[in-house]
Amino acid sequence: MEWEKIDTVLLDMDGTLLDLRFDNWFWLNVVPERYALANGLSVQEAQARLEPLFSNVAHTMPWYCIDHWSRVLDLDIRALKLEAREHVRFLPGAEQFLQKLRHSGKRIVLVTNSHPVTLEIKDAQVALTRYFDACYSTHSFGVPKENSQFWPRFVEAESFDAGRTLFVDDSLPVLESARAFGIAHLRAVRQPDSAQPPKATGRFLAIDSVVELLD
Repeated sequence: MEWEKIDTVLLDMDGTLLDLRFDNWFWLNVVPERYALANGLSVQEAQARLEPLFSNVAHTMPWYCIDHWSRVLDLDIRALKLEAREHVRFLPGAEQFLQKLRHSGKRIVLVTNSHPVTLEIKDAQVALTRYFDACYSTHSFGVPKENSQFWPRFVEAESFDAGRTLFVDDSLPVLESARAFGIAHLRAVRQPDSAQPPKATGRFLAIDSVVELLD
C-alpha cells in the first residue's frame, strides 16, 4: 500500500474485520433450526424452504434487514443474535490492524450492510467501533453498498476524495460498485470465513487478512 496517497480508509465489517463464520453459521444453522422447531419441520425441510427466500433477495436491502426476516419468518432475529453473540470474533490480524491504523492519521470509517441492531450487538461483544472515526449502516441510505445509488448518497454524508481512499471488502459485487464510483484503492479479502477455504477475487488485488496492508 502506498499509504502516502491515502487519506481515508473505508472498511467493511463482516468478512473483512469480523469472521464471516459467525454469520454463515447463524443463517445456515441457527435460523433453520429455530424455524424448524417453530413450524414442526425437520431441519432439512426448513433449509429447503428458506433457501429460495434467501436467494430471492440476495444483494438487496431486505437480505440484510433483521426486521424483514423477523416478519417473514415469524422469528425474533434480534433475540437469536443476542443468544449467539459470544461466537462473534475478529478475523486473524484484524484487531492488530485497527490498533495500528488508529495512530496513522488517516480517517477510518466503518461501512457495513449489516442492520444497525446487528452492528450494535457485535460492537457490544468485541468493542469494534472504538477504532473508528465514524460508523455507518447502509440501512440509513436505503440501498446496500453493491447498489450504484449507494456511493453518491454516502459521499454526501461522509465527504471523501475517492482518488485518495482505500476501501476493503470481501464482496466482489460491492467492490465492483465502489470501482465504478471511482474509489482508487481497492482490496478484496480472500478468506472472509475462517472455516472455509480462500475464494477467488477476480480482478481485485487480494489479501488474506487486513493486517497484510501494513506490510
